[in-house]
Amino acid sequence: MLSLTTGRYSANCDGSTRRDFLRAGSLVLGGLTLPWLNQLRADTGFVRDRSVILVFLGGGASHIETFNPNMDGPEQSRSVTGEVKTSLTGVTIGGTFPLLAKLADRMAIVRNFRHPIGNHDQAISHVLTGGTDATGQKVDGFSMGSMYSRLRGTNHPRTGMPTYHLVPETHKDPQYSREMNRVVAGSRPGPLGPNYGPFVPSGKGPAMENLKLRIDAERLGERRTLLSKLDALKHGIDDRDTLAGLSPFEQQAVDLLLGGATAAFDLTKEKRSTLERYDTSSFKVGKKIFEPCTIGKQLLMARRLIEAGAGFVTVQSAGWDMHADGNNPAIKPGMEMLGRPLDRGLSALIEDLSDRGMLDKTLVVLTGDFGRTPKLNARGGRDHWANLCTLALWGGGLRMGQVIGRSDRQNGKPDGSAYSTPNLLCTLMHSLFDVGVLRVTRSAPSPLVKLIEEHKPISELFG
Repeated sequence: MLSLTTGRYSANCDGSTRRDFLRAGSLVLGGLTLPWLNQLRADTGFVRDRSVILVFLGGGASHIETFNPNMDGPEQSRSVTGEVKTSLTGVTIGGTFPLLAKLADRMAIVRNFRHPIGNHDQAISHVLTGGTDATGQKVDGFSMGSMYSRLRGTNHPRTGMPTYHLVPETHKDPQYSREMNRVVAGSRPGPLGPNYGPFVPSGKGPAMENLKLRIDAERLGERRTLLSKLDALKHGIDDRDTLAGLSPFEQQAVDLLLGGATAAFDLTKEKRSTLERYDTSSFKVGKKIFEPCTIGKQLLMARRLIEAGAGFVTVQSAGWDMHADGNNPAIKPGMEMLGRPLDRGLSALIEDLSDRGMLDKTLVVLTGDFGRTPKLNARGGRDHWANLCTLALWGGGLRMGQVIGRSDRQNGKPDGSAYSTPNLLCTLMHSLFDVGVLRVTRSAPSPLVKLIEEHKPISELFG
């Protein structure tokens, strides 16, 4: 655990010291988790002005009750929540998503997405790493967000905002906590190194070094004085001398402070109407412990982060493992519990991004561990099924308003060609980077460039 107080004194002309500066930083940053800053400032001419928000439904959301209701198929393979017509002629989605249905012209539904792994821990790692962890055993591979951070750089050059974030659902229910921990593990940087792990605003995550507010009530009285000194430093008073000799970790904190990006973490700065638009707290979620659903707040945080310079934000939602066993609900009540707030929060995000002129620059992706069996079990649940998985996308300047691929009549496998996790990884990287420029950028790690080039993105989204 590192403190922002270095103990080294280097007073500038008004008496401010590096110690003062870093103490001010500790007051502002509070309990934010910070990975180490990469010292290499690579050439980033290949970076597009785009971001990704990856919404990950931990537990494995049913592809049937989300975006492939299959109401003309065999009874067991039909959505138990029915279907709702969308704004696209002839296209329906699951019955708990009426708000998203109205926005289908801004959406691409992929109905032929699959992968080979049906175990939670392994599947989550496999999906979040875009298949670079081929077996899901965590002996190799790195998250797609970490790959982005390695190529992009760990901090936005203007705002100082870390470029890769994980916004988890912090729920007291033991089942939900387990699912959160799986996504945290799958978001790892792996062999890329700890520099490229996600920044976790909640203070939970894989990064071992973090900044926390550890200050008693008396010292909080110094806040105004310290922040005034910080403001002086931000206006250029002896900046070079003050910042000389800081560790990379401390430098990232300074980057974040001087860039002004810390305001992104404060949701109270939003208008009341915006907070109400995203509010999902009226929905209570859980298995043994029920709490207000936070998915709306998490998605609003994601929007604020990308506004401030983040390029890749993973938002984790739990509870989608709907076996109807001792730990999980059946499909119908489970989708009513979780599908409704997701519909509200995600539709609010899509409309908000559109209203702000951000949707074409923000690719929103929704997926999870895997899909669910096309046959209901005896208790009314669906079990693990990786041969078809949920995948939907919005925005990002890609071709929306379409359904890509199709499932067979039983809704259990792709009918014809299929896409998998490497295709998802390449889709995200082609959206975020100009791959032609990346290919000839000398500072870009050749193994990562090769990884993008040796697989194809989802072609229907481009051109």
